[in-house]
Amino acid sequence: TSIYLSLHVGEVFYGNIGSCDRLDFTVIGPAVNEVCRIASICKEIGRPLVISSAFRSLLPIKDTANFFSAGFHRLKGVHEPMEVYAEREG
Repeated sequence: TSIYLSLHVGEVFYGNIGSCDRLDFTVIGPAVNEVCRIASICKEIGRPLVISSAFRSLLPIKDTANFFSAGFHRLKGVHEPMEVYAEREG
């Protein structure tokens, strides 16, 4: 099996949502939608790890060299194209 992982930062709301009969702990918000859309880019570009430019900007400078720009992508439900970065091979 293979996995795809995307990393992003942003504000979210989390907590128990539902009723007494059915209560789910969940996370919602624009950042959740965006990270899900970024994950779909992994398969599209053939890379298992993709990060947003917002996430990359928080990395120590020495770690940013481990990622290359995979270009700007239009994400469903997001107004502006988003630049994403993929991990360099070995």
